Formats: sequence, structure tokens, C-alpha cells
Amino acid sequence: MALQGVIAKFKRNDTNAMKKILLLGAGRSASSLIQYLLQHAPAENWHITIGDINVDHLRDKLTLLGFAEVIVFNVHDEAQRAAEVSKADLVISLLPAIFHIEVARECMKQEKHLITASYVSPEFRELHEEAKSKNLTILMESGLDPGIDHMSAMAVIQRVQGMGGKITSFKSYTGGLVAPESDNNPWNYKFSWNPRNVVLAGQGTAKYIKNGEYKYIPYHQLFKRTDELYVEGYGHFDGYANRDSLSYREHYGLQDIPTMLRGTLRRIGYCAAWDVFVQLGLTDDSYDLEGVSSMTHRSYLEAFLPPAAFAKETTQQRLSRYLGIAPEGEIMEKLMWLGLFEETPLGMTAATPAQLLEKILVSKWKLEPGDKDMIVMQHLFEYELDGEQHELTSSLVVLGDDEVQTAMAKTVGLPVGILAKLLLQGKIHRRGVVIPIYPDLYEPVLEELKGYGIDFVEVERVKAAQ
Repeated sequence: MALQGVIAKFKRNDTNAMKKILLLGAGRSASSLIQYLLQHAPAENWHITIGDINVDHLRDKLTLLGFAEVIVFNVHDEAQRAAEVSKADLVISLLPAIFHIEVARECMKQEKHLITASYVSPEFRELHEEAKSKNLTILMESGLDPGIDHMSAMAVIQRVQGMGGKITSFKSYTGGLVAPESDNNPWNYKFSWNPRNVVLAGQGTAKYIKNGEYKYIPYHQLFKRTDELYVEGYGHFDGYANRDSLSYREHYGLQDIPTMLRGTLRRIGYCAAWDVFVQLGLTDDSYDLEGVSSMTHRSYLEAFLPPAAFAKETTQQRLSRYLGIAPEGEIMEKLMWLGLFEETPLGMTAATPAQLLEKILVSKWKLEPGDKDMIVMQHLFEYELDGEQHELTSSLVVLGDDEVQTAMAKTVGLPVGILAKLLLQGKIHRRGVVIPIYPDLYEPVLEELKGYGIDFVEVERVKAAQ
């Protein structure tokens, strides 16, 4: 719809009861959500306030819209936080996850609904009964992963159970990757979301269940123990286990399932190379390094290597010897492409090992103008029905439009926007801290997402008798 048409439609609706949305967070994952809210605001009679530390990139876009405004927002400013939340009917937070709880507590005080895309933390669970008593909805895990993964998995689970089937195995993997046409580096990876979260991914011990036995993978083994998956038209991927695959058994109604694993997807070869960083300790974020101001890429790497075995041993030779890496293999090629053996100044004065690694990676893995990212999700089900063993694979591939309207932004933002619309239309009646595992939540979201090209392809077969 042309801008003038949007404004005219808004004016026709301004006598209706206006609903006010406060969106906190305008970063890389928010672009599609912002677009969705602006497109639906005139018909739904919404007023949208978008707040973040930096909103300069939105000012020109929203200047002529009478139903939207941007504000510089500091989540740590208690007075501003209280004032802005008080004006809203619904708060949406796409801020970093650590800031959600302060926003949520303010929403509880002011009795406002809240939607986030992040995981339910213990602090949020403590708000469940208060939210219910105040007739409020805190809708979480509503984006990609977590979010679309829950919705699409539950659609299959409830369909199979409705036929009388019993699910015996469920594995689910998701990856934020780079689209094939923009895949031009040896890592086959570029950042489409928070780089810090990528660097710190997987820390802790992964736990899952396989054939009725509990399995645990400590962080230092995580990227060695991967599964290979195939997605039609897009090839092979490595999947590594997420930290906790067990807690969703209850949410999904699969308390007795023998095998359940949730994981992350990367292209083949990524995990083996990333394991170098894990083994060296470069992903450690728990302490500051000394002498950072004078460090180069090479001296940063040298700081984590043992002494040379002989006088002229190079950094590459020492790394190869220390970790058993082929000196001219694919892993070394990936490390050399990052410039880790070069005397490039890091240009920081204080940092943890993980922060320095992030600095190096951001310069090499950024989405360039015109680049497209890709979301890949795959569910692998096994179930019993009428004495037969079935396998069902449900796959999703979403491509970004460019480096701004990314696949990551679409798959995080669109389900959040759809749920916001449903909540403000009075179609969501669940109260307390809620995730979208119920048909009244996920069915309309999955249906509307199809219109944006976000749709799963299912392949099923009956396993031959043993």
C-alpha cells in the first residue's frame, strides 16, 4: 500500500479505540517485525512507539506516519521505562535477553501484556502466577528458535497423536546460515544475528535422551559429536546438540519418549574448525586478558599455545602439533582465511578471549550489501501407528531478501507480529507466562506465515519391518 494510502486509511480509523504498542529493540532482528506492525497499523488502529539506544536508521522512514514514532530508549532508566510502559497496551521486547526481565517487572506493575522471542528463564517463571492473577499474558519463545520450532513440532505431534500414533523419537535442528548465492567464504557462514551469542553458543553441558538412556556432552566435546542431516535442494549439514533437550518433553506431551534431541545446524566442516577455538579457550568470556592493547591476531593466538618445540617452529606448526590439525587441511585453511596468523592489530584496550574472537569474526563474517542469509529447520520424527514404524521429516528453508530484510528477521519478527495482532484483537485468552504450544496460538500463526513463504515441506515413509 502506498504511503499516502496508509495515512488516509489511518485517518478513517482514528475514531475507533486505538491500541498502543511499545516495541523495545530496533536491531537487526527487528526489521521484519517493524515492517509488519507498520503495514497492519492503519487497519488495526495501532499507534506504534519504537525505542532503542540508536533509532537514527528509522527516523526518515517514520517521519510522515502519524501512527508511529521512534524514541531513544535506555532500558536502565527506570523513570523512562515506567513512563513508556504506562502508555502502552502491549509491550514487545526484542532487546537482548538479559534485559527482558526488567521490562517484564515493569509490565507487571503497570498491568500490561508482554511478548518476547526469548526463552523462559527461571525469573520469568516466578512471574507466572502474578500475571495470571492480573489477567495478563507474557507470551515468550515466540520467534524462530524458540518459536516456530515449537509451533511446527506441535502441529505434527498433535496430528500424529490424533491418529492414534505414538511418537518414539523426535529430533529438531535449526540454523541461521548464509544463502548459497552469498556463500563465498570457507566457513560457509556469516552473521545474521547477535555475534556475541554465536561466539558463546553451546557453553555448558548438553543433555538429551537416546533410546531411553540419558546422554551428556560437555562443552569441550560438543563440536566433535555432531549428526549429519540432509535437506532436499540444499545439501548436507552438521547438527550439534543444544544445552537442554529434555525440558520440552513435558511441554510437548512427550514425557515418556525414548529419544529426544534439539540442536543447531551448521554447514559441514564448520563444527570441526570451531572446535579449535573451544579447545584453545578462545570462547571463554569469564576473565579479561592482560596486554590486550598491544595484541595482534597472531599474538592473541600465540597466548593460548604452548612453547615452541624448536627454534623456528611457526604459529601454524605449533597449532597443528598441539591440536593434531592437518597443517594444510580444511581447518587450517579456515583459520588462515580469518587472518589469525597475521600481525593485524586488534585495536582494543580491554577484553575477554571471547570478545577478541568476536572482534576478529565480525570483520570477516558480516553480511555485505546484497548478501542474503538462510534459515534451515528440520524436524525428524519416528512414530508407531497400527503396528507400523513411520519416519516423518519436516523441513523449512527461508531465504532473506538482502542484508536488512533477512531470513532471521522474518522468522523471528513475523510470528511475534502475528501473535501481537491476535492478542490485541482479543483472540488470545491464555494468561500467565505462555509459550505457543497450543493449537489456538500456533494454528493461526503457521497459516499466516505461509503467505510469507514460511512453510514446511513434509516427507514420510513407512520403515521396512526388521
